[in-house]
Amino acid sequence: MADAVVSVVAEGIKLLGDYILQQAKSSSGVSYQVRLAQVELHLMRGFLKDADSRTGEDEVVRIWVELIRDAAYDLEDVIESFALKLAYRRRGGTVKIVLKRFACIFSERVDLHKIGSEIEEIMTELSHLRSSLQSYNIRQVSGGESVASVFKRQRDRRLTYAHEVESYIVGLEENTKRLVKELLRDGKCHRVVSIWGMGGSGKSTLAKQVFLQNEVERHFDCFAWVCISQQWEGKDVLEEILIKLTSPATEERKKISKMKKDEIAGEVCSIQRQKRCLVVLDDIWTQEAWNSIKPGFPITQETESRILLTSRKKEVALLASRNGYLHQPQPLDAMQSWELFEKIAICGSDKTDLPIYEKKKKLGEKMLIHCSGLPLAISVLAGLLSRRETVDEWNKVLENVVVYIMRGTNVLEREKTSQECGVSGVLALSYDDLPSHLKLCFLYLAQYPEDHEIQVTRLTQLWIAEGFIPSTSEIHGSVEIMEDVSYGCLTELVQRSMVQVGKYGFSGKVKSCRLHDLMRDLCLQKAKEENFLAIVNFSVGPVSYATLIGKVRRLALYLDENKYEFSSENGRDGRIRSLLYFAPQKSSTKSGTKE
Repeated sequence: MADAVVSVVAEGIKLLGDYILQQAKSSSGVSYQVRLAQVELHLMRGFLKDADSRTGEDEVVRIWVELIRDAAYDLEDVIESFALKLAYRRRGGTVKIVLKRFACIFSERVDLHKIGSEIEEIMTELSHLRSSLQSYNIRQVSGGESVASVFKRQRDRRLTYAHEVESYIVGLEENTKRLVKELLRDGKCHRVVSIWGMGGSGKSTLAKQVFLQNEVERHFDCFAWVCISQQWEGKDVLEEILIKLTSPATEERKKISKMKKDEIAGEVCSIQRQKRCLVVLDDIWTQEAWNSIKPGFPITQETESRILLTSRKKEVALLASRNGYLHQPQPLDAMQSWELFEKIAICGSDKTDLPIYEKKKKLGEKMLIHCSGLPLAISVLAGLLSRRETVDEWNKVLENVVVYIMRGTNVLEREKTSQECGVSGVLALSYDDLPSHLKLCFLYLAQYPEDHEIQVTRLTQLWIAEGFIPSTSEIHGSVEIMEDVSYGCLTELVQRSMVQVGKYGFSGKVKSCRLHDLMRDLCLQKAKEENFLAIVNFSVGPVSYATLIGKVRRLALYLDENKYEFSSENGRDGRIRSLLYFAPQKSSTKSGTKE
């Protein structure tokens, strides 16, 4: 990860250095130091590849990597400050183009005469850190997958990719039929069908399969699918259900937004008595969440409407399904696990080469033991191995899987069962296996709220703006090509099963995406470890601005209905250079009324 950070900083310094050389003819000493800094960072990158791979094993190496990363950030700040000082003096238009991705808020002016000494001080620190490499047995590593190679692979696969993901479903046929039968059961007593189980067990996937069945679509008149998540608000959930069941016009929506919670609950209840409605409550975490929205359902009245509910908590499912049906998805058996794994991990040519296929199957079956039959873990592991062509590479992954399980990687920050340890270990391995530029792209997703549907076009543009997609000659540097490469990074994460597809566009390209809860837990954990970003959530109570102080460079603000402005008076010493606002989001999953 530090390798990726240093790479982005080095490219930024190059752009800034070019500008300084043009503008600061009299500051040749500083310009020379900028060039030296760029060389120093490039020399560091090779060693960081090795150090990054060992941060989980050696605390001293982890601290060394952090010091390198922070020094690189300090160097970027100082050089950028100097370039901006030059821009202020000249008031020229060129700098707007050169520095468009280097906007930063300064609380005080930087003394131009101190720039040289500041750069020299940081360079001395970097030099000392590099001289300590032998003490830590850190070696220089070359190679690694470049952004250009990702682009080439994605370009080769793009024609077939959109049709492949949908086939990665195994072992749901009988469960789907059973749940459809329960939903369509005759009777006018309100009925809740609940699916419960641990994260990654396929609850939402099963619910989606049921939701999309033709017989379900023919039976019900109105549909609504809402994600509850951990940061729920009863009124917002009921309002979303009402809008999806009634598909109101704009003026009617405005009226609904002004209604009180009990009024909305009454309307939701009324429409379910009048028509046959199917409401899916996906990922409901607590009994309090259910009790908050329960008034919106005709539980004690005659109705042919139904609820399909998913939850990790059995007690929540039991509370909602007292007069309904409770279903716990069982882990995939060995045969089903291999079927899912094989679809993703093994290409067609390996299947025709029987000796290689048999060797990979033997290794794959050993690794699948650690996935405990959970579809998410199997898909992620298979996505990782789909990039490994040789048997030796598969052997190496098997060794790493065992190491990660033994290490007990702390992804969820709570007591874990052996099953959960296996899953979290596989997920952590999938992150560490990413090329450095994809780690940056993945960690950027930690800024988005839970269950947030991320618009891909906007996301890929933000990656470019952050400098994660370099404008180098190897990808020919045009904006169009850079956007293709950025989209290729997104589809690479999708194919690794680290990012889930929300919707496809008419062209077959991914239109929106999201993170599974467990993958988001991993993303947040790694982002915190790397000091990559900070999140301020106004919906959970009083907010501390302490997160703005220090070296955090990205900040995400989660607003609520009562908070639409933000003051950073206590964070003026921060180094924030990326700020994203998120208002409460309404889900856009399939819903509506039959014509």
